[in-house]
Amino acid sequence: MFRKTHLSAYPDIRENAVKIRPAISGAGSEPRTNFTVSWSGIFLLLIVTMGVLVLPTSAYATPESIVAAGNVYVSSVTIDPAVLFTGDEGTATFYVTNGNANKSIVVNHATFGDQDIRLTSGTYDASANIGPLQTRPFVFSIASDAFEGTYYPTFSLSFRDADSLYYRTPVQVDNTPLVLTIIDKPDIFTKDKKDLINVQIANPRNNDVKNVILEVSGDGVTALPSKIYIGALASGANTNTSVSITPGTESPLNITVNYDNGDSHHAVSLDVPVSFALDKKKASPLMSNVQVKLENGIYHVTGDITNAGLATANAVSVTSLSPATAEDPYKTYVVGVLKPDDFGSFEVTFKADGATSVPVQVSYKDADGNVITSRQDVALTVTDTAQQQNSSSLLPVIVIVLIIALASGGYLYLRKRKNR
Repeated sequence: MFRKTHLSAYPDIRENAVKIRPAISGAGSEPRTNFTVSWSGIFLLLIVTMGVLVLPTSAYATPESIVAAGNVYVSSVTIDPAVLFTGDEGTATFYVTNGNANKSIVVNHATFGDQDIRLTSGTYDASANIGPLQTRPFVFSIASDAFEGTYYPTFSLSFRDADSLYYRTPVQVDNTPLVLTIIDKPDIFTKDKKDLINVQIANPRNNDVKNVILEVSGDGVTALPSKIYIGALASGANTNTSVSITPGTESPLNITVNYDNGDSHHAVSLDVPVSFALDKKKASPLMSNVQVKLENGIYHVTGDITNAGLATANAVSVTSLSPATAEDPYKTYVVGVLKPDDFGSFEVTFKADGATSVPVQVSYKDADGNVITSRQDVALTVTDTAQQQNSSSLLPVIVIVLIIALASGGYLYLRKRKNR
Protein backbone atom coordinates (compact mmCIF):
# COMPACT_ATOMS: atom_id res chain seq x y z
CA MET A 1 0.00 0.00 0.00
CA PHE A 2 1.32 3.50 -0.99
CA ARG A 3 0.25 6.83 0.32
CA LYS A 4 0.92 10.11 -1.47
CA THR A 5 2.79 12.70 0.50
CA HIS A 6 1.70 16.33 0.43
CA LEU A 7 5.36 17.41 0.79
CA SER A 8 6.46 16.49 -2.73
CA ALA A 9 6.97 19.35 -5.14
CA TYR A 10 6.42 16.86 -7.98
CA PRO A 11 4.16 14.04 -6.68
CA ASP A 12 4.13 12.31 -10.04
CA ILE A 13 7.82 11.39 -9.90
CA ARG A 14 7.73 9.70 -6.52
CA GLU A 15 7.87 5.97 -6.51
CA ASN A 16 8.76 5.23 -2.94
CA ALA A 17 6.80 7.82 -1.00
CA VAL A 18 5.80 5.48 1.81
CA LYS A 19 7.76 3.19 3.96
CA ILE A 20 6.05 -0.05 5.06
CA ARG A 21 6.04 -1.07 8.66
CA PRO A 22 6.90 -4.82 8.62
CA ALA A 23 4.83 -7.04 10.85
CA ILE A 24 6.68 -8.85 13.59
CA SER A 25 5.34 -12.40 13.76
CA GLY A 26 4.94 -14.17 16.99
CA ALA A 27 4.23 -11.08 19.01
CA GLY A 28 0.87 -12.38 20.13
CA SER A 29 1.76 -16.06 20.77
CA GLU A 30 0.86 -17.64 24.08
CA PRO A 31 3.62 -19.23 26.17
CA ARG A 32 4.08 -22.95 25.85
CA THR A 33 4.70 -25.28 28.80
CA ASN A 34 6.72 -27.80 26.83
CA PHE A 35 9.46 -25.21 26.18
CA THR A 36 8.75 -25.44 22.47
CA VAL A 37 8.67 -22.08 20.81
CA SER A 38 8.07 -21.04 17.22
CA TRP A 39 10.85 -19.75 15.03
CA SER A 40 9.23 -16.31 15.11
CA GLY A 41 9.34 -16.35 18.90
CA ILE A 42 13.06 -17.22 18.84
CA PHE A 43 13.75 -14.40 16.39
CA LEU A 44 11.90 -11.90 18.57
CA LEU A 45 13.70 -13.09 21.69
CA LEU A 46 17.12 -12.61 20.05
CA ILE A 47 16.29 -9.06 18.94
CA VAL A 48 15.02 -8.06 22.40
CA THR A 49 18.07 -9.64 24.04
CA MET A 50 20.44 -7.60 21.83
CA GLY A 51 18.56 -4.43 22.64
CA VAL A 52 17.98 -3.67 18.98
CA LEU A 53 14.61 -3.21 17.39
CA VAL A 54 14.73 -2.66 13.61
CA LEU A 55 11.86 -0.48 12.53
CA PRO A 56 11.58 1.89 9.56
CA THR A 57 11.72 5.60 10.30
CA SER A 58 8.14 6.02 9.24
CA ALA A 59 7.20 4.05 12.30
CA TYR A 60 7.52 7.37 14.18
CA ALA A 61 5.13 9.12 11.83
CA THR A 62 2.06 10.56 13.43
CA PRO A 63 -0.62 12.85 12.05
CA GLU A 64 1.00 15.71 13.92
CA SER A 65 4.51 14.98 12.50
CA ILE A 66 3.14 14.70 8.99
CA VAL A 67 1.42 18.09 9.34
CA ALA A 68 4.62 19.60 10.76
CA ALA A 69 6.69 18.20 7.90
CA GLY A 70 4.24 19.79 5.48
CA ASN A 71 5.42 23.20 6.71
CA VAL A 72 9.03 22.50 5.68
CA TYR A 73 9.92 23.81 2.23
CA VAL A 74 12.78 24.85 -0.06
CA SER A 75 12.86 28.62 0.34
CA SER A 76 15.58 29.36 -2.26
CA VAL A 77 18.13 27.71 -4.53
CA THR A 78 21.51 28.99 -5.73
CA ILE A 79 23.40 27.43 -8.65
CA ASP A 80 26.96 28.74 -8.99
CA PRO A 81 27.77 29.42 -11.74
CA ALA A 82 24.22 30.15 -12.80
CA VAL A 83 24.92 28.71 -16.27
CA LEU A 84 27.40 25.87 -16.82
CA PHE A 85 29.59 24.99 -19.77
CA THR A 86 29.70 21.32 -20.72
CA GLY A 87 32.31 19.85 -18.39
CA ASP A 88 32.07 22.65 -15.82
CA GLU A 89 32.00 22.08 -12.09
CA GLY A 90 29.88 24.13 -9.72
CA THR A 91 27.84 24.13 -6.53
CA ALA A 92 24.14 23.84 -5.82
CA THR A 93 22.84 25.21 -2.52
CA PHE A 94 19.33 24.48 -1.28
CA TYR A 95 17.95 26.52 1.60
CA VAL A 96 15.38 24.51 3.55
CA THR A 97 13.11 26.46 5.92
CA ASN A 98 11.10 25.05 8.83
CA GLY A 99 7.90 27.07 8.77
CA ASN A 100 6.65 25.66 12.09
CA ALA A 101 6.60 28.25 14.85
CA ASN A 102 7.01 25.82 17.75
CA LYS A 103 8.23 22.48 16.43
CA SER A 104 11.63 21.24 15.30
CA ILE A 105 12.05 18.91 12.37
CA VAL A 106 14.63 16.11 12.19
CA VAL A 107 16.04 15.21 8.75
CA ASN A 108 18.37 12.29 8.09
CA HIS A 109 19.23 12.24 4.38
CA ALA A 110 19.65 14.78 1.55
CA THR A 111 20.95 14.42 -2.01
CA PHE A 112 20.81 16.10 -5.41
CA GLY A 113 21.44 15.28 -9.08
CA ASP A 114 20.57 12.96 -11.94
CA GLN A 115 22.28 11.37 -14.93
CA ASP A 116 22.92 14.78 -16.59
CA ILE A 117 23.86 16.91 -13.58
CA ARG A 118 25.92 14.52 -11.51
CA LEU A 119 26.81 14.83 -7.87
CA THR A 120 30.57 15.02 -7.21
CA SER A 121 30.36 15.51 -3.44
CA GLY A 122 28.83 13.26 -0.78
CA THR A 123 25.25 13.19 0.38
CA TYR A 124 23.92 14.29 3.77
CA ASP A 125 23.37 11.05 5.72
CA ALA A 126 23.54 12.15 9.36
CA SER A 127 20.48 13.25 11.29
CA ALA A 128 20.15 16.99 11.68
CA ASN A 129 17.68 19.22 13.44
CA ILE A 130 15.99 22.26 11.87
CA GLY A 131 14.59 24.46 14.61
CA PRO A 132 11.32 26.40 14.46
CA LEU A 133 11.38 29.13 11.78
CA GLN A 134 15.00 28.32 11.02
CA THR A 135 16.66 27.82 7.60
CA ARG A 136 19.38 25.27 6.90
CA PRO A 137 21.56 25.20 3.75
CA PHE A 138 22.41 21.97 1.94
CA VAL A 139 25.41 22.45 -0.37
CA PHE A 140 26.39 20.00 -3.12
CA SER A 141 29.28 19.94 -5.58
CA ILE A 142 28.05 19.13 -9.07
CA ALA A 143 29.40 18.69 -12.60
CA SER A 144 27.82 18.55 -16.03
CA ASP A 145 28.86 16.41 -18.97
CA ALA A 146 25.63 17.09 -20.81
CA PHE A 147 25.15 18.98 -24.06
CA GLU A 148 23.64 22.45 -24.20
CA GLY A 149 20.14 22.62 -22.79
CA THR A 150 18.11 22.94 -19.59
CA TYR A 151 17.97 20.03 -17.16
CA TYR A 152 15.87 19.38 -14.04
CA PRO A 153 17.78 17.35 -11.44
CA THR A 154 16.00 16.51 -8.18
CA PHE A 155 16.81 17.53 -4.63
CA SER A 156 15.42 15.09 -2.05
CA LEU A 157 15.24 15.45 1.73
CA SER A 158 14.17 12.64 4.08
CA PHE A 159 12.43 13.29 7.42
CA ARG A 160 12.62 11.08 10.46
CA ASP A 161 8.90 11.35 11.21
CA ALA A 162 7.38 11.80 7.73
CA ASP A 163 7.82 11.06 4.07
CA SER A 164 10.53 12.70 1.96
CA LEU A 165 10.53 16.11 0.31
CA TYR A 166 11.33 16.28 -3.41
CA TYR A 167 12.23 19.46 -5.26
CA ARG A 168 13.27 19.83 -8.92
CA THR A 169 15.24 22.86 -10.08
CA PRO A 170 16.39 23.91 -13.57
CA VAL A 171 20.12 23.83 -14.41
CA GLN A 172 21.18 25.46 -17.68
CA VAL A 173 24.14 24.31 -19.83
CA ASP A 174 25.34 26.83 -22.43
CA ASN A 175 28.70 26.78 -24.26
CA THR A 176 28.61 30.38 -25.54
CA PRO A 177 32.08 31.95 -24.87
CA LEU A 178 33.07 35.57 -24.37
CA VAL A 179 33.45 37.62 -27.55
CA LEU A 180 36.84 39.24 -28.30
CA THR A 181 36.82 41.99 -30.95
CA ILE A 182 39.48 44.33 -32.37
CA ILE A 183 37.86 47.78 -32.35
CA ASP A 184 40.77 49.70 -33.87
CA LYS A 185 44.28 48.93 -35.08
CA PRO A 186 46.77 50.41 -37.57
CA ASP A 187 46.17 49.59 -41.23
CA ILE A 188 49.84 48.74 -41.40
CA PHE A 189 52.63 48.31 -38.87
CA THR A 190 56.04 49.91 -38.94
CA LYS A 191 59.07 48.10 -37.54
CA ASP A 192 59.93 49.34 -34.04
CA LYS A 193 57.18 51.97 -34.17
CA LYS A 194 54.67 52.08 -31.32
CA ASP A 195 50.98 51.82 -32.22
CA LEU A 196 47.75 51.36 -30.26
CA ILE A 197 45.31 48.46 -30.56
CA ASN A 198 41.82 48.89 -29.06
CA VAL A 199 40.11 45.68 -27.92
CA GLN A 200 36.53 45.02 -26.79
CA ILE A 201 35.54 42.08 -24.55
CA ALA A 202 31.81 41.28 -24.42
CA ASN A 203 29.84 38.75 -22.34
CA PRO A 204 26.83 37.37 -24.26
CA ARG A 205 26.16 34.67 -21.64
CA ASN A 206 23.19 34.60 -19.27
CA ASN A 207 25.47 34.69 -16.24
CA ASP A 208 28.35 36.79 -14.93
CA VAL A 209 31.95 35.63 -15.31
CA LYS A 210 34.91 36.58 -13.13
CA ASN A 211 38.70 36.93 -13.16
CA VAL A 212 38.75 38.25 -16.73
CA ILE A 213 42.37 38.83 -17.84
CA LEU A 214 43.58 40.15 -21.21
CA GLU A 215 47.02 38.97 -22.37
CA VAL A 216 48.97 40.11 -25.44
CA SER A 217 52.04 38.29 -26.76
CA GLY A 218 54.02 37.61 -29.93
CA ASP A 219 57.54 36.94 -31.19
CA GLY A 220 59.53 40.15 -31.29
CA VAL A 221 56.57 42.17 -30.01
CA THR A 222 56.67 44.56 -27.07
CA ALA A 223 53.22 45.09 -25.54
CA LEU A 224 52.49 47.65 -22.82
CA PRO A 225 50.82 46.43 -20.75
CA SER A 226 51.17 42.80 -21.75
CA LYS A 227 48.58 41.68 -19.18
CA ILE A 228 45.48 43.58 -18.01
CA TYR A 229 43.24 42.43 -15.15
CA ILE A 230 39.63 43.36 -15.84
CA GLY A 231 37.86 41.38 -13.11
CA ALA A 232 34.16 40.54 -13.25
CA LEU A 233 32.11 41.03 -16.40
CA ALA A 234 28.35 41.01 -16.01
CA SER A 235 25.95 39.24 -18.34
CA GLY A 236 25.34 41.37 -21.43
CA ALA A 237 28.14 43.82 -20.55
CA ASN A 238 31.27 44.74 -22.48
CA THR A 239 34.49 46.61 -21.78
CA ASN A 240 37.08 48.31 -24.00
CA THR A 241 40.80 48.52 -23.36
CA SER A 242 43.90 49.69 -25.26
CA VAL A 243 47.33 48.10 -25.60
CA SER A 244 50.48 49.71 -26.98
CA ILE A 245 52.22 47.48 -29.53
CA THR A 246 55.80 47.85 -30.82
CA PRO A 247 56.53 45.06 -33.34
CA GLY A 248 60.11 44.10 -34.08
CA THR A 249 59.38 41.30 -36.55
CA GLU A 250 56.59 40.36 -38.94
CA SER A 251 54.99 37.68 -36.77
CA PRO A 252 51.37 37.24 -35.61
CA LEU A 253 50.21 39.05 -32.50
CA ASN A 254 48.24 36.80 -30.13
CA ILE A 255 45.49 38.31 -27.96
CA THR A 256 43.93 36.01 -25.33
CA VAL A 257 41.17 36.54 -22.77
CA ASN A 258 41.19 34.16 -19.80
CA TYR A 259 38.18 34.02 -17.48
CA ASP A 260 36.47 31.84 -14.88
CA ASN A 261 32.93 30.50 -15.05
CA GLY A 262 32.49 29.67 -11.40
CA ASP A 263 35.71 27.81 -10.58
CA SER A 264 36.17 26.44 -14.11
CA HIS A 265 38.74 28.11 -16.38
CA HIS A 266 38.01 29.17 -19.97
CA ALA A 267 39.76 31.22 -22.65
CA VAL A 268 39.13 32.83 -26.02
CA SER A 269 41.84 34.19 -28.33
CA LEU A 270 42.57 35.58 -31.79
CA ASP A 271 45.68 36.30 -33.88
CA VAL A 272 46.38 39.66 -35.49
CA PRO A 273 48.70 39.50 -38.54
CA VAL A 274 51.65 41.91 -38.45
CA SER A 275 53.25 43.01 -41.74
CA PHE A 276 55.48 46.01 -42.28
CA ALA A 277 54.82 48.73 -44.87
CA LEU A 278 55.24 52.45 -45.33
CA ASP A 279 53.13 54.48 -42.96
CA LYS A 280 50.92 56.63 -45.17
CA LYS A 281 49.88 58.90 -42.32
CA LYS A 282 53.26 59.76 -40.87
CA ALA A 283 55.05 63.12 -41.10
CA SER A 284 57.32 63.63 -44.10
CA PRO A 285 59.79 66.57 -43.89
CA LEU A 286 61.32 67.33 -47.30
CA MET A 287 64.14 69.73 -48.29
CA SER A 288 63.70 72.25 -51.10
CA ASN A 289 65.23 75.45 -52.47
CA VAL A 290 68.72 74.24 -51.51
CA GLN A 291 71.58 76.66 -52.15
CA VAL A 292 75.31 76.29 -51.47
CA LYS A 293 77.73 79.11 -50.63
CA LEU A 294 81.43 78.94 -49.90
CA GLU A 295 82.98 81.49 -47.59
CA ASN A 296 86.54 81.20 -46.33
CA GLY A 297 86.57 77.44 -46.89
CA ILE A 298 83.25 76.85 -45.06
CA TYR A 299 80.18 75.71 -46.94
CA HIS A 300 76.83 77.31 -46.11
CA VAL A 301 73.85 75.17 -47.18
CA THR A 302 70.46 76.88 -46.91
CA GLY A 303 66.95 75.83 -47.89
CA ASP A 304 63.42 75.08 -46.73
CA ILE A 305 61.93 72.09 -44.88
CA THR A 306 58.29 71.34 -45.76
CA ASN A 307 56.15 68.72 -43.95
CA ALA A 308 54.43 66.87 -46.79
CA GLY A 309 52.96 64.22 -44.48
CA LEU A 310 49.67 63.88 -42.56
CA ALA A 311 51.08 63.98 -39.02
CA THR A 312 52.94 66.63 -37.05
CA ALA A 313 56.75 66.47 -37.10
CA ASN A 314 58.16 67.49 -33.72
CA ALA A 315 61.67 68.80 -33.02
CA VAL A 316 62.71 68.95 -36.66
CA SER A 317 66.49 69.43 -37.02
CA VAL A 318 69.01 69.48 -39.89
CA THR A 319 72.70 68.53 -39.81
CA SER A 320 75.47 67.43 -42.18
CA LEU A 321 77.01 63.94 -42.18
CA SER A 322 80.45 62.54 -43.10
CA PRO A 323 82.54 63.34 -45.07
CA ALA A 324 81.47 66.79 -43.91
CA THR A 325 82.79 68.23 -40.66
CA ALA A 326 80.20 70.43 -38.97
CA GLU A 327 81.41 73.92 -38.18
CA ASP A 328 80.00 76.88 -36.33
CA PRO A 329 77.78 78.81 -36.40
CA TYR A 330 75.23 76.18 -37.56
CA LYS A 331 76.53 72.69 -36.82
CA THR A 332 72.91 71.60 -36.30
CA TYR A 333 69.94 73.74 -37.19
CA VAL A 334 66.70 73.27 -35.19
CA VAL A 335 63.61 74.09 -37.24
CA GLY A 336 61.09 73.12 -34.50
CA VAL A 337 57.55 71.81 -34.94
CA LEU A 338 56.14 71.44 -38.44
CA LYS A 339 52.46 70.68 -38.81
CA PRO A 340 51.18 69.10 -42.04
CA ASP A 341 51.80 71.45 -45.02
CA ASP A 342 53.89 73.77 -42.80
CA PHE A 343 57.50 74.76 -43.67
CA GLY A 344 60.57 76.39 -42.15
CA SER A 345 64.01 77.55 -43.31
CA PHE A 346 67.36 76.09 -42.28
CA GLU A 347 71.09 76.68 -42.64
CA VAL A 348 73.97 74.32 -41.86
CA THR A 349 77.69 75.06 -42.02
CA PHE A 350 80.53 72.58 -42.53
CA LYS A 351 83.88 71.87 -44.15
CA ALA A 352 84.19 69.21 -46.83
CA ASP A 353 87.64 69.38 -48.41
CA GLY A 354 87.77 67.48 -51.68
CA ALA A 355 84.13 66.28 -51.49
CA THR A 356 81.75 66.80 -54.39
CA SER A 357 78.60 66.06 -52.35
CA VAL A 358 77.60 65.78 -48.71
CA PRO A 359 74.61 63.94 -47.13
CA VAL A 360 72.35 66.23 -45.13
CA GLN A 361 70.16 64.56 -42.48
CA VAL A 362 66.68 65.68 -41.42
CA SER A 363 65.47 64.31 -38.05
CA TYR A 364 62.13 64.62 -36.26
CA LYS A 365 60.13 62.98 -33.46
CA ASP A 366 56.69 61.46 -33.90
CA ALA A 367 53.83 61.67 -31.38
CA ASP A 368 55.32 58.78 -29.36
CA GLY A 369 58.79 60.32 -29.19
CA ASN A 370 60.34 57.97 -31.74
CA VAL A 371 63.20 59.64 -33.66
CA ILE A 372 62.80 59.28 -37.43
CA THR A 373 65.55 60.34 -39.83
CA SER A 374 65.94 60.84 -43.56
CA ARG A 375 68.89 62.01 -45.63
CA GLN A 376 69.47 63.77 -48.91
CA ASP A 377 72.75 64.20 -50.82
CA VAL A 378 73.57 67.83 -51.60
CA ALA A 379 75.98 68.51 -54.45
CA LEU A 380 78.65 71.00 -53.48
CA THR A 381 78.12 73.08 -56.59
CA VAL A 382 78.71 76.62 -55.49
CA THR A 383 75.73 78.59 -56.63
CA ASP A 384 76.52 81.82 -54.74
CA THR A 385 80.05 82.34 -53.38
CA ALA A 386 81.49 85.45 -51.83
CA GLN A 387 84.02 85.67 -54.67
CA GLN A 388 81.25 85.56 -57.22
CA GLN A 389 79.41 88.19 -55.28
CA ASN A 390 82.54 90.42 -55.20
CA SER A 391 83.14 89.89 -58.91
CA SER A 392 79.54 90.64 -59.69
CA SER A 393 79.64 93.74 -57.55
CA LEU A 394 82.84 95.04 -59.31
CA LEU A 395 81.54 94.45 -62.80
CA PRO A 396 79.41 97.61 -62.97
CA VAL A 397 82.35 99.63 -61.63
CA ILE A 398 84.70 98.21 -64.25
CA VAL A 399 82.23 98.95 -66.98
CA ILE A 400 81.86 102.53 -65.77
CA VAL A 401 85.62 102.93 -65.52
CA LEU A 402 86.01 101.61 -69.04
CA ILE A 403 83.35 103.96 -70.29
CA ILE A 404 84.99 106.89 -68.54
CA ALA A 405 88.40 105.87 -69.88
CA LEU A 406 87.09 105.55 -73.39
CA ALA A 407 85.29 108.85 -73.07
CA SER A 408 88.39 110.53 -71.70
CA GLY A 409 90.55 109.02 -74.38
CA GLY A 410 88.17 110.12 -77.07
CA TYR A 411 88.00 113.58 -75.64
CA LEU A 412 91.79 113.93 -75.54
CA TYR A 413 92.12 112.57 -79.06
CA LEU A 414 89.58 115.04 -80.40
CA ARG A 415 91.26 117.89 -78.54
CA LYS A 416 94.66 117.07 -80.00
CA ARG A 417 93.33 117.08 -83.48
CA LYS A 418 91.63 120.36 -82.89
CA ASN A 419 94.84 121.97 -81.61
CA ARG A 420 96.63 120.98 -84.78
